Amino acid sequence: MKTNLFDSIKLKEMDQVRLMNRTDHKYWFHFDHLQELLQSINGNYYILKIDGETEFPYTTTYYDTTKNRMFTDHHNGKLNRYKVRRRSYVYSKISFLEVKFKSNKGRTIKKRIPAEFGNISFTEHENEFLSNHIPFNCNDLQPSLMNEFSRLTLVNKNFKERCTIDLNLQFKIADRKVALENLVIVEIKSNGNTGISLLAMSLRNQRIKVSSFSKYCVGRTVTDPDLKRNNFKRKIRSIEKTIQIKNNLYNIN
Repeated sequence: MKTNLFDSIKLKEMDQVRLMNRTDHKYWFHFDHLQELLQSINGNYYILKIDGETEFPYTTTYYDTTKNRMFTDHHNGKLNRYKVRRRSYVYSKISFLEVKFKSNKGRTIKKRIPAEFGNISFTEHENEFLSNHIPFNCNDLQPSLMNEFSRLTLVNKNFKERCTIDLNLQFKIADRKVALENLVIVEIKSNGNTGISLLAMSLRNQRIKVSSFSKYCVGRTVTDPDLKRNNFKRKIRSIEKTIQIKNNLYNIN
């Protein structure tokens, strides 16, 4: 995968396009399509580069209630729903505790605070933050899923759009581990008033359509056979077909 044709951008410069209140559009496809996609847009986007690197490892710990309220809300298509996660940037050893709220108007609103790298339990300060932003009892939250992936980050040159490209995604909880090899997830993030996205046009030209993809919901579905998951079965089957899995790795009957 060649990324050297992109002009680079520094992490500090990306503050211009944080987009904590935004609209999101996701696409996912087989890795074989990625190089052509990158070549079609390299003149219009910057790529994040740190110390000469453009691909960075991430880890995430998600939390849910003991009765899996947040997963169930997503499964049932409930609007005004939440996710709680601890996102860690492995390369820089920085972590944030984040609350993502999906409104009934389709907007994603993210709140976050710095967190201790490598710690998955909540501090007093983190409990206070959560109490202010979620309708659940913090004492009822527990780790429900971990994931790992690597990410490329693009910013269009008018600083109105940020795009993430995620690779090498794998999920784990307890003794269960599932890797989605050859899957690429692209997310285009904007304030909703940016006009036509060149990246979206390039994806469309490759016949890659917008399709929802929640790492949390997919990960929990494939690692926990006891969860209600009827509404996600079709999504999992489509993922298997896209990345050309011959056997059913997900144990969904």
